[in-house]
Amino acid sequence: MGEDLEVKKVIGLMSGTSCDSIDAGLCVVTPELKCELIKGINYKYPEHIRAKIFQIFRQEASIKDICQMNFAIGECFANAANILIEEFGKPDLIASHGQTVFHAPQSEKLDNINLSSTLQIGDGSVIAQKTGCLTVSNFREADIAAGGEGAPLVCFADEKWFKSTDKNIAVQNIGGISNVTMISHSHPTFGFDTGLGNIMLDYCVNKFYGKSYDKDGEIAKSGVICETWLDCLLQDDYYFINPPKTTGREYFSQRYIENALNFAPSEPKDIIATVTALTAKSIVQAYERFILPEIDIEEVVVGGGGAYNPVMMNLLRTYLPEGIILKTHEDYGISNNYKEVMAFALLGYCTYYAIPNNLPECTGASRRVILGKMAYGN
Repeated sequence: MGEDLEVKKVIGLMSGTSCDSIDAGLCVVTPELKCELIKGINYKYPEHIRAKIFQIFRQEASIKDICQMNFAIGECFANAANILIEEFGKPDLIASHGQTVFHAPQSEKLDNINLSSTLQIGDGSVIAQKTGCLTVSNFREADIAAGGEGAPLVCFADEKWFKSTDKNIAVQNIGGISNVTMISHSHPTFGFDTGLGNIMLDYCVNKFYGKSYDKDGEIAKSGVICETWLDCLLQDDYYFINPPKTTGREYFSQRYIENALNFAPSEPKDIIATVTALTAKSIVQAYERFILPEIDIEEVVVGGGGAYNPVMMNLLRTYLPEGIILKTHEDYGISNNYKEVMAFALLGYCTYYAIPNNLPECTGASRRVILGKMAYGN
């Protein structure tokens, strides 16, 4: 693998907490750790595979189910990569985040043995064998082993891509869960999960309208925000925990959402409007509690699915203090849809060259470590 860094073609693979599809992107990563997206695709999970993943999320799956899905999802990830390989040829390596099915970094012990853990399925060896490419996967584990939360990991890429700007920027991803990276010249980069992104919103849209998401925020636009229910939702303990912190479907589960809906307004469109506002307001409150007392934010740069929801973006603008500029990743030449794919392509490149690629200020790890495990193809 040599000591001299070279330009590498890397296919990044990502499936987030929304589990709507596998995002795959062919990227070119340079020794300066810049990353250019050549092409990105969304590969839909086969219907019954996706249903099985949600069964695992609900903790209704057997050990056999999880074992089988680890390999089956690996094959799905490989299929996504092979679409790009057919068009562009083999990359130098593949970097796969995998599908998180359980994330429990909180410090618990059994017989004085640490139980902090995380599980991403979609086995890297399956991807390597089905594509014939060196595959880096399982990025979160090394950070947790070093005492961290194992997330958010995209902070590493955010720092590389936004540090050159002469501004204090909050880089906000709104996927299933929302997470922020705060980049400043006066303070070390740090980040954390702000809370709900689209998990609760997508669940409610599916429950009441039979759709996978609220396209262009059309349903939310037709409803009225129920301020009393919104205030109730914002009292959840997670929003008051000091960073570093992470969360996921283990906390914001189906049971959590159904319990919250017991106190919801009667009109489904008002539920959608309020849950959309919840994501936006919880993000801004996280800034007010954990960032603004220390750092003045000049810009908020949004990526992920939330960037495509004009109602959510308008609510962010409404809730943000005056003077803070709101932009999207596209304003910086970074794909809103494939930003995380690009981030994991960069993380995989660093793993290949044994470059430490976590940020302890973001994850809470005790030290810088090299994330990821390698599986060799043909």
